[in-house]
Amino acid sequence: MVKQSIFGRIAQLAKANINTLLDNAEDPQKMLDQMVRDYTNNIAEAESAVAQTIGNLRMLQDDYREDIKNAQDWGNKALAASRKADEYRSAGDSVDAEKFDNLAKVALQRQMSAESEAKGAEPSIASQSEVVDKLKSGLDQMKGKLNELTSKRNELVARSKTAAAQSQVHDAIKSIDFMDPTSEVGRFEEKIRREEAKVRGQQELAASSLDAQFNQLEDLGEQVEIEARLAALKSGGAKPAIGASGARSESTVDEADFDKL
Repeated sequence: MVKQSIFGRIAQLAKANINTLLDNAEDPQKMLDQMVRDYTNNIAEAESAVAQTIGNLRMLQDDYREDIKNAQDWGNKALAASRKADEYRSAGDSVDAEKFDNLAKVALQRQMSAESEAKGAEPSIASQSEVVDKLKSGLDQMKGKLNELTSKRNELVARSKTAAAQSQVHDAIKSIDFMDPTSEVGRFEEKIRREEAKVRGQQELAASSLDAQFNQLEDLGEQVEIEARLAALKSGGAKPAIGASGARSESTVDEADFDKL
């Protein structure tokens, strides 16, 4: 009964579904810390109760040793009184002999009483010693469970913090995911790509306009050369020749007109 009262709450706590408690807890770390505190307090109470039980056993053992000592003392007194009675009887003093024989009897009676008390305490001492041994063993197991609970608490808290840190890192990485078109960087990159495309379009337009201008310059140069050669022909100077551009100058007249020449 004593043992059950001491370990009742501890056993209930040890058998509790810790996972369920943690799942329902708003803050698992606080829940674990509270469990460690409760377990520690219960162990302290158990230690006090076990100490009291051990103290009671030691009192029984002290009384037992006292009874044994008293029985030995009364036995010695009975022996001394008996010897004294024999001495008086040998001396012819029957009165004193009878007196010391009676003292020996009283001593023997008290010796028997002390032996009886000692013998009656032996079962209680044996039973109480067994209880104390079990309580000590149970207390050691409780302390071991407390160490396991503390280690588990530290492990779970560390894992929780690691998971939280990993989640933060994951969120941070996701926020700057270059391949994610919805990220800030992705949207900024898309904006730059559109601006670059616009610049390329402007460059293509500018290139087309410049090519047209060069073509106009080439046509104008050819007309100037034709006019110069025509003037040379009229003055009886130079003959038609290959132009600087590498192509013969062409006339706008009908080719049949040349056959009339």
